[in-house]
Amino acid sequence: MADRYAVIGNPIAHSRSPAIHARFAAATGQDIVYERLLAPVGGFAEAALRFRAEGGRGLNVTLPFKLDAFALATERSARAEAAGAVNLLAFDGERIFGDNTDGAGLVRDVEVRLGVPLAGRSVLLLGAGGAARGVIRPLLDAGATRVAIANRTAARARELATGLGDARVAGCGFDEVGAMLDGGGPFDLLVNATSTGLGGEALPVPGALFAAALLAYDMVYAAAPTRFMAQAEAGGCPRVSDGLGMLIEQAAESFLVWRGVRPDTAPVYAALRAELAAEAAR
Repeated sequence: MADRYAVIGNPIAHSRSPAIHARFAAATGQDIVYERLLAPVGGFAEAALRFRAEGGRGLNVTLPFKLDAFALATERSARAEAAGAVNLLAFDGERIFGDNTDGAGLVRDVEVRLGVPLAGRSVLLLGAGGAARGVIRPLLDAGATRVAIANRTAARARELATGLGDARVAGCGFDEVGAMLDGGGPFDLLVNATSTGLGGEALPVPGALFAAALLAYDMVYAAAPTRFMAQAEAGGCPRVSDGLGMLIEQAAESFLVWRGVRPDTAPVYAALRAELAAEAAR
């Protein structure tokens, strides 16, 4: 009988995770089924434990349940502890292992698919929410020498930076990014972890930020370039990317944790990118 996995969230109908994991399973010869699981807000633990009782082996966790998953886990990886959130649960008897693969997905997409090594790089992370928190430690572990967190509410960015207790990390408001450029030099990698990517509002940061960067990366993805990608291109950034690769790479990391094998992500990326283009053309 095939092992059962699912992605749990609310809403969840839009999730591409079942298609991604079906391709992974076919490519690696793994006998699994992967579903979507809609849980009511306030009912995450009950839904997750019911899935386990019915034979489920693991869950990917998406919004708004990553903190609930963190609380449910009986054991957590170091990267989940650093992120303060869990996006993967693995069930083994009474043991509930919680992990966070978001940062690993970002790092692998940037370094492997896009070919931008992070060792010795300076990174500006735009946003100080859960999406940002989950990738800071992996960026540092990959060798980033400086990670600045900029946010509309400067106090939130500073609080996040201080809580990490690492001299390489600092927080500021969007209006202070110019001073950071003047004081510490340009940023090689710009990562948008705000919701601006799919909206119409440009981030209030200096245009000089983009011209000096090697890559501007938006964590969200869409069929067309995101607002942030367009802003970066207009500002002179030589290379931009959305977060489709991050989605696929974090899924591959989940697959590795569950099944012990890492699937080849390049064919899946090509297939999903083609699907997005076809959807946009309809």
